[in-house]
Amino acid sequence: MTTYNEPGWFDTLAAWLLALLWFAPLAYAIWTAFHPSEFSARFTLTAPLTLDNFRNAWAAAPFARYFLNTALLVLMILAAQLVLCTLAAYAFARFVFPGRQVLFALVLVQLMVMPDILLVENYRTLSRIGLIDTLLGIGLPYFASAFAIFLLRQTFLGVPKELDEAARVEGASALQTLWRVYVPLARPVYVAFALVSVSYHWNNFLWPLVVTNSVESRPLTVGLQVFAATDQGIDWSIITAATLMTSAPLLVAFVLFQRQFVQSFMRAGIK
Repeated sequence: MTTYNEPGWFDTLAAWLLALLWFAPLAYAIWTAFHPSEFSARFTLTAPLTLDNFRNAWAAAPFARYFLNTALLVLMILAAQLVLCTLAAYAFARFVFPGRQVLFALVLVQLMVMPDILLVENYRTLSRIGLIDTLLGIGLPYFASAFAIFLLRQTFLGVPKELDEAARVEGASALQTLWRVYVPLARPVYVAFALVSVSYHWNNFLWPLVVTNSVESRPLTVGLQVFAATDQGIDWSIITAATLMTSAPLLVAFVLFQRQFVQSFMRAGIK
């Protein structure tokens, strides 16, 4: 007699339902973007395909500039985070200095503070130093990531001290030891954090909206919001085409490197 595991069956059904709910808006966006506007509210298998929505969206707003701004912003933030957080994590993991535990506790406190709480104070600070409406102004508050410092510190603590001592015996300095011993061993963690950082800052909206005023510094998320403003009229075919264009790089990257993504997260211990 066959018995069925009811909790397992229920979990599977719930997972499929959640997947369908998540995929439904994407499916609508794909359907609407590749069909004329008269088919945006009705599903017809014989509806003609078109790329005019993408051409119209690209011509209606400076998306090339938005893409360039976003790419430069994401790369700038990631590079600063990797350098600063690597140095901070190495110091917390391997150096003994007064106040180390207190400083690390303050880093952990930052994990509990929502970035939105600091919007006003960050804006006032950037205004005083003249970085409003600049890419540097958008990225500066994110250069030091408490999450990256914590993650890398825990990884560096797991590196055997014998490797550190062997490098020192060979005459390597502290920075050489960090570069040649710790960084290579933490490569999966760097990949996992890079994925989190790029995804977050590619999609970040509220802070860039507050701190930018012009096309020269606007990222994709803010540009898409301005493009889809109601005072310009709503054409869902063009809006969904623009939405797919802005999200396409992340979707394509995930499809191409899905296995590497999963392996990096598993090795880094991110659940």
